[in-house]
Amino acid sequence: MRIALIATCLGDALFPSVPRATARLLRRLGHEVVFPAGQTCCGQMHVNTGYLAEALPVVRHHVEVFSAADFDVAVVPSGSCTGSIRHQHAMVARRGGDEPLARRATELAGRTYELSELLADVLGVTDVGAYYPHRVTYHPTCHSLRMLRVGDKPLELLRAVEGIELAELPGAEECCGFGGTFALKNSATSSAMLADKTARILSTGATVCSAGDASCLMHIGGGLSRDHAPVKTVHLAEILASTREDPA
Repeated sequence: MRIALIATCLGDALFPSVPRATARLLRRLGHEVVFPAGQTCCGQMHVNTGYLAEALPVVRHHVEVFSAADFDVAVVPSGSCTGSIRHQHAMVARRGGDEPLARRATELAGRTYELSELLADVLGVTDVGAYYPHRVTYHPTCHSLRMLRVGDKPLELLRAVEGIELAELPGAEECCGFGGTFALKNSATSSAMLADKTARILSTGATVCSAGDASCLMHIGGGLSRDHAPVKTVHLAEILASTREDPA
């Protein structure tokens, strides 16, 4: 299968190991990965803060870049960016009075998947041949859980990883407190939510906290680091891409 990689702006700027791991994983599974070089932000941060008019050219650019590319499906190593593409792009186009763009955005959204969705639902695989000999706990991010409804797909993928010791996270479905600009506008509330999340992560005895969104891992990782906690944050894609020959 020919799969287009949507790296996300956060992946490009701060966590390039995540899109690289996604590409490495998919190639190991025998698929061709293409990277439309003109891609930029999906526009999620504009929409979520109410700047719909400013989001319109960003959405248009995304649709034009990926509509011009030759691929079967697109993958995003981010639940929140996948959610934006699937649930916001056509709405932004219609609000801006561009129905042809809305139709193109809808078609593209129908071929766009979060990583665990792509693996489990489209490629039909849960054991990706990964090896990761660490005690890991998993945080299900809000967009993947509530907007995309990926359910236990990430956990099914992790359970099939050789060498892993998976520790259940208490209160796993509670938000970590990031929420994009929520963490800035409501910093005290965000910090309190983060403190609850990191305390529960520490209670598992895990040495690694994983998730499907680099943004949440950035927030959680910051809290763990400030507490000098012996836990590192690792994206789901990086664990699944890890093998005995190429460990994470």
